[in-house]
Amino acid sequence: MRGISKAFGPVKVLENVEFTLRGGEIHALMGENGAGKSTLMKILSGVHRADVGEILLDGRRVELRNTQAAVEAGIAIIHQELNLIPQLSVMENLLLGREPSRYGLIDYGRMRQEAKAQLAALGAGNIDPDEEAGNLSIGQQQMVEIAKALALQARVLIMDEPTAALTERETDALFGLMAQLKKNGVAIVYVSHRMEEIFRVCDRISVLRDGCFVGEREIARTDFDEVVRMMVGREIGDRYPKREAVPGAVRLKVENLADENMIAGISFEVRAGEVLGIAGLMGSGRSDILMTLFGAKRRTAGRVELDGVSFDISEPGDAIAAGLALVTEDRKRAGLVFGMSVGSNATLAHLQRYARLDIVNAGKEGEAVAGLIQRLRIRSHGASQDVRALSGGNQQKVVFAKWLAQPPKVLLLDEPTRGVDIGGKVEIYRIINQLAAAGSAIVMVSSELPEVLALSDRILVLREGRQTGLFDAAGCSQEMLMAAATRPVVSLNSSSLGYQACRKPA
Repeated sequence: MRGISKAFGPVKVLENVEFTLRGGEIHALMGENGAGKSTLMKILSGVHRADVGEILLDGRRVELRNTQAAVEAGIAIIHQELNLIPQLSVMENLLLGREPSRYGLIDYGRMRQEAKAQLAALGAGNIDPDEEAGNLSIGQQQMVEIAKALALQARVLIMDEPTAALTERETDALFGLMAQLKKNGVAIVYVSHRMEEIFRVCDRISVLRDGCFVGEREIARTDFDEVVRMMVGREIGDRYPKREAVPGAVRLKVENLADENMIAGISFEVRAGEVLGIAGLMGSGRSDILMTLFGAKRRTAGRVELDGVSFDISEPGDAIAAGLALVTEDRKRAGLVFGMSVGSNATLAHLQRYARLDIVNAGKEGEAVAGLIQRLRIRSHGASQDVRALSGGNQQKVVFAKWLAQPPKVLLLDEPTRGVDIGGKVEIYRIINQLAAAGSAIVMVSSELPEVLALSDRILVLREGRQTGLFDAAGCSQEMLMAAATRPVVSLNSSSLGYQACRKPA
């Protein structure tokens, strides 16, 4: 890709960008949220057309006027934002436009077999090909997206944050498949904010900053600090800022929590100023705990206490009124209102703070939004910009900003840094620490085990909707967490659930 420039109206997104990809390599494309990575890859995959510049494939200039032209040229993309049709089944999504037929009719038996084979190759054989895509978890939808792209047998495969919703085991399976594709000569563009992954699987790295090409490095000849400097143009300090807060009294206590179909027997407590991490494989029930506590799923059993007082929550409005806040895993479907502005989304949960006699004071609201945008370094063209026009990472920051106007008693975080760049992650970590220091009790679900270990005081591990371990983060390891996440479910007695609990898996 030579001299690529792209603007949307008066806003320049890319300016004179260069990008070279070799056959049989995995090339990382990195940059902060809003740096232009996704736009550059959408140009390569035919979603957008460059205003200036050219694309050469095997030395010959090509015109990728649309996505079909890109597919015909051997280019496939796994988008950061999921693009499945929720009303269609998994197998219909996987083979959309390529349905096998017999006597002029779709051969559903063969379609089902092909879908099973494609999912099994990714280690996702537990996904039912007949299930509607909209009923799958975010991680399962991500696996279907990946299988769909791999089925095209492309020569150039673009992966935009493919592991953002995957567990460690699923990520390992994907990396094994990528290594095989690399041996077969497939050229892979890998877009990710997870530095460990970049240095684990990639050969080269190109960095964008503010829509411009900063430079290219061989992975073997660079390190974490240099890549961060290239991305952000500055030092960011400690990757995981230290927290000195001492936990206070028990703020949230949960006993034998159960929902309608996934979790049961969940018991834990979180103190003011404490971070409780929740780890487990995809489908283990991590998100279900948060959704049930927040009233988005129906609680069928158990007792919940807030500051020593038992309370019932039947809907999210009750949770918000009680002082609970939830950063959802799926910002597109459950965290934001697309079509509304950055500012309107940021204040939506606490409009009453800016109103008098049910009339919102626009000046007061605007002042609060400006402070949140600055505090979280949200890259936008102002508070009035439609939130859907932001990059994925900046959308995630708006979801987070929604709960910062009024510090919550209990903050429930479901993949809080999903799709957020390294600089943005550090800012979110600092805010988590600040909220903990101010007395908030924090329950955090994350698929990134280093993140869980670094931010948590204690870590609850789940498998198949049941808890299998509770650890002090100090002295714990990724291996211990994975062992607990994969071992048979056993009952934990009450003594194993206390503040000092730390039990090594058998």
